[in-house]
Amino acid sequence: MTREEYADILLPNVKHDSAYYEKLYPERDLKEGAIVTRYAPSPTGFIHIGALYSAFIASKMAKQTDGVFFLRIEDTDQKRTVDDGVNKIIDDLEKFDIKFDEGVTPSGDKGHYGPYTQSERKDIYHAFAKKLIIEDKAYPCFCTEEDSKKDKEKQEKYKDRIGYYGRWARCRHLTMEEVLEKINNGEKYIIRLKSNGNFNRKFKFKDLIKGKSDLPENDMDIPIIKSDGLPTYHFAHAVDDHLMHTTHVIRGDEWFSSIPIHTQLFVMLGFKVPKYAHISPLMVDDNGTRRKLSKRKDKEAAISFYHEKGIPNEAIMLYLETVANSNFEMWMEQNKDKDPNEFELDFKKMSTGGTLFDYDKLINISKNYISKLKAEEVYDLALNHAKIYDKDFSLLLEKYKDYSIQIFNIEREQKKPRKDIAYFGDVKNQMWYMYDELFNTPTYEWQNITDKKEIELILNTYLNEYYNMDDDKDNWFKHIQELAEKLGYASNMKDYKENPNNYKGNITDISMVIRVALTSKSMTPDLFEIMRLLGSERIKERVKKALQS
Repeated sequence: MTREEYADILLPNVKHDSAYYEKLYPERDLKEGAIVTRYAPSPTGFIHIGALYSAFIASKMAKQTDGVFFLRIEDTDQKRTVDDGVNKIIDDLEKFDIKFDEGVTPSGDKGHYGPYTQSERKDIYHAFAKKLIIEDKAYPCFCTEEDSKKDKEKQEKYKDRIGYYGRWARCRHLTMEEVLEKINNGEKYIIRLKSNGNFNRKFKFKDLIKGKSDLPENDMDIPIIKSDGLPTYHFAHAVDDHLMHTTHVIRGDEWFSSIPIHTQLFVMLGFKVPKYAHISPLMVDDNGTRRKLSKRKDKEAAISFYHEKGIPNEAIMLYLETVANSNFEMWMEQNKDKDPNEFELDFKKMSTGGTLFDYDKLINISKNYISKLKAEEVYDLALNHAKIYDKDFSLLLEKYKDYSIQIFNIEREQKKPRKDIAYFGDVKNQMWYMYDELFNTPTYEWQNITDKKEIELILNTYLNEYYNMDDDKDNWFKHIQELAEKLGYASNMKDYKENPNNYKGNITDISMVIRVALTSKSMTPDLFEIMRLLGSERIKERVKKALQS
């Protein structure tokens, strides 16, 4: 029996050989230096912040080199597949403006190197597995779970490395006749790689982020085709990245330990080994111990967390760019008028260790981003968020559209815009007092002046003698100064600091009483603008309410 006939028995009904697929998927016609990379998730429907980070880097690296970024769905582990999982992944990434040049789309595959879903590429994997069998680089394994369990117990007893290798590779030396006998007896089997590695021998490897390493060769006879006929991740990754002409495999560094297996697979298959870039994980401080951000332990790992809070997608991407390259913030400072997309990522400037996830920094970036938006943009985004997470508030925003836009515009279009809104879920908390429907039973944050008679004197004197709804800002402030002087308060801080004992307080104390009476809050945007929007009648009503509290 020839090895070709033997391979046909082990993997029957294969439509084409490996040479056919090599011809079907020719080299890409791209300029020199163009990066071809991919995002290759399992169809779980769940995108976490670490996956978004990897996809962003892969996407940007391809884009900035006029390369190709494609989406491949790795669904060979059918247990992890969820309904509509692929569409959920695509939808989540599109929200962050991560778009694919080719790959899986809701309406079908886009591109000439598909299918881009691994479960649809079974014949391709079998063609290359047959090639390995013919070349005596792969073989069938009939070991059961019970066999593996017994061998593991022995390995632990003898303090050997755990795994299927060397003398522990039970089926490696079966003859063709022994194999055929087992098949005729109905025994199930998988296909394993016939490793030619030596664990005690090392090879040099250069990662684009981590740099040079000396790694032990792989000597494990790893499975490449499972009993259900689908490939393992390791084998499918090698075949797919070769045929799709991936130049750079960009992925989390939890896969770094697989490099000996992957490079061996490429070499044994006769493929060119792609370049690898292993991204350091996002870390969190857990009671003084740094650990990887976990989608099981940390709410910040889920993309849904940011959607619920209303942190702008653009702010999240700006934050991830600061994590990716430490010089991004300096570049932004020096190029304020440029689009952040013009910044070019550099593998050499990426962290080789885990980067601490800084939520406070993300919030600060979000504040800065929102502060630069037009009032109409803030209104639209706040309304969209409220429609999903706070329908009652969304009705108020819709009812008072022009009024709400004017609120958002307070201290906005100026050299140093206000930065009180950190995310759109915080909008109601920042401006609820501007809506009478929400201003029901406020808690007044009186500061230095708490005596009710003094508060009443200040408010009544102001309304009866100094308040003029037609004042511009200069005259408005002038009247506040006159009020302060009349009631025994310093009208400017310089006089107060020089002779504090000569005054009951200062002009800021007077302004604070008016601010708290009208809003209940001690911290608000510009008081003059608030009063201008409230109007005369509402100001009088609110003063009356404050005096009755």
